[in-house]
Amino acid sequence: MSSENLPQSPEQQLRKPRVAVVFGGRSSEHAISVVTAGAVLRSIDRTKYDVLPIGITTDGRWALTADEPDRMAIADRRLPSVEELAESTEGDVVLSVDPGNREVVYSEQGSVPKALGEVDVVFPVLHGPYGEDGTLQGLLELSGVPYVGAGVLASAVGQDKEYMKRVFLSYGLPVGPYEVIRPREWQLDPSAARGKIVDFAAEHGWPIFVKPARAGSSMGITKVDALEGLEDAIEEAQRHDPKILVESLLRGREIECGVLEFEDGPRASVPAEIPPVTSHEFYDFEAKYIDAATGLVPAPLTEEQTAEVQRLAVEAFDAVSCEGLVRADFFLTEDGGFVINEINTMPGFTPISMYPRMWQESGVGYPELIDRLIQAALRRPTGLR
Repeated sequence: MSSENLPQSPEQQLRKPRVAVVFGGRSSEHAISVVTAGAVLRSIDRTKYDVLPIGITTDGRWALTADEPDRMAIADRRLPSVEELAESTEGDVVLSVDPGNREVVYSEQGSVPKALGEVDVVFPVLHGPYGEDGTLQGLLELSGVPYVGAGVLASAVGQDKEYMKRVFLSYGLPVGPYEVIRPREWQLDPSAARGKIVDFAAEHGWPIFVKPARAGSSMGITKVDALEGLEDAIEEAQRHDPKILVESLLRGREIECGVLEFEDGPRASVPAEIPPVTSHEFYDFEAKYIDAATGLVPAPLTEEQTAEVQRLAVEAFDAVSCEGLVRADFFLTEDGGFVINEINTMPGFTPISMYPRMWQESGVGYPELIDRLIQAALRRPTGLR
């Protein structure tokens, strides 16, 4: 019997839903996940929900952490970590994989395990591999616990830019030129792998972008203007992922649009524009999170352009079978057409991040946004749907 069909006890019916905010993780986006969790913990309605913060350290340990959002912010360019927030260097939080048992247990070596109570829904604010890519979602499906955001398949496709683009193309969505170099190609013939990138640049022109295929937050991306910079760009991308994606430069404006699941289906927010960042080569990690470059919300588009990018954003959401939320990123090219670059199934989610800002401008404030995502997760069953 799946957990959503289990009868509720009188205590379960009376108490507030318990939300486990899970954050941190093993990816290179660990710190951004901690920042996101701090924003969620600061704004979630404590009169409506009980909250349990659970951090995942960079080596994969699930830790009970302090519920102290102020310690989760970037301060003086210093990035926060779960290790700093964990209440113990040894204790582990364990979520049962029995779908009839949502009890969370905390254990330390030499001590009697301590029950932390049942969890009704998980709000995973992890970014990147080992959290946003379907791995955590699979664990939660096994556990029978509802969770915010995309399911296993949509999370995996949304993380892997190669397969994301393949799905978009199969649904007729406009995608820019790209090339993929898989790990096996590097192992068997590195010279031939590099040759594919050089041939791509010869066909589509320099500059090109070399990036990890399965990373986010603009981690590991290099704009390469000429052949001389290629080796360093490959090395930087492979620090994050052995599979590399190469894209051509699309000249135009960077436009983003948020999608949110409502009771009657997904809706798109007003779009935003990321203006050129003069102090950076492109909208990279430093520009996004350290120097806090800001976008224009709403984007200065015509009514027709706004309607078109909103339509494409919802189509991308549906094409990948997403749930909960998505931020869809586009280029408005010089010929006036939109090209979709990628989607993020768990986008940056602090109040100053683009996704919440777009919904704020659309009439859904940050606390309401959190509430809508939790309620959408509670409405959905786990398992096949």
